[in-house]
Amino acid sequence: MTLASVARERRDIVTGQVMDEARLIRFVEGPDGAVVPDLGRKLPGRGVWVAANRLSVETAARKGLFSKAARKRMPAPADLAASVEALLSARLLASLGLARKAGLLVMGFEKVREAVAGGKAVCLIEARDGAEDGRRKLLALMRAVPRPPRLLGLFDGLELSLALGAENVIHSALLAGRGADRWTRDVERLAGFRPLFPESWLEGP
Repeated sequence: MTLASVARERRDIVTGQVMDEARLIRFVEGPDGAVVPDLGRKLPGRGVWVAANRLSVETAARKGLFSKAARKRMPAPADLAASVEALLSARLLASLGLARKAGLLVMGFEKVREAVAGGKAVCLIEARDGAEDGRRKLLALMRAVPRPPRLLGLFDGLELSLALGAENVIHSALLAGRGADRWTRDVERLAGFRPLFPESWLEGP
């Protein structure tokens, strides 16, 4: 194990398990003394780490484990897990906007189809309220390529349109490139709080 890999590992205060930071959420003490999520791991103060899933965050809040780990009173809001979920969702949408500006995101059925077929798409991002016909075609194509992209149905068309500065965004794809790895890590963290797409999308016709 290298020094770099050791530096990326932290202990989950709920289970005591040591794991990569990418699988954890960092929390710090806020100005009012309460627990604050630090998704970007940049806020000052001693960090307290919890596995990136709803059960772990709720357990840490309910059992007072933040105070125990910090060795001082650090109360957690009752809706802490919901706050983490909302912040992760907003972070992903903001990152999509940046990806488009950097040329790492395509929109529209034909461009997305070409990206998936060419193996360039890291994530296939479908509006959860989009029409079934186009989505079914893209999902069939996704299953047929050697390295299928990750499927996401986290956001509706309005959320995607606002984040990407375009109208009526239904189909989009994140392309391989700088920043894609960080975005997919945030996707993995959000997966601990909500399904990444409706299960019905994978059901047969």
